Amino acid sequence: MKIRIHASTTLTKIAAPGLPLWQVAPTRDGAGRRLTDFMMLIPRLRNRPDAEIERASRDIQAVLALHQDVVFADLNLKLNLLWVSLRPRPGAISELVAAIRLRVPEAVLVAHPAQSG
Repeated sequence: MKIRIHASTTLTKIAAPGLPLWQVAPTRDGAGRRLTDFMMLIPRLRNRPDAEIERASRDIQAVLALHQDVVFADLNLKLNLLWVSLRPRPGAISELVAAIRLRVPEAVLVAHPAQSG
């Protein structure tokens, strides 16, 4: 799993900083199967003290490391956004979002509004 973290001098897992996410985030796994992804907003994360940013990023990394479906993650502090790409599996996104929210309660899933019929 690759984890990119922007705008932090204390974190070391940075891959290709400065490249747009669409150029870096994978769309297929090593076997050529399509990946799915989700995005979470972490309000005002970039404005917190460095120690709190470090704690939040380590908590997110710990959660993602426990899930074998995760292929790529990007924590963009400038935008306060977490992007995660993973192998599709029923319930995987819900599990990850719930686990991240246990560690970082202010994180919210960014989603399209449900369409009513």
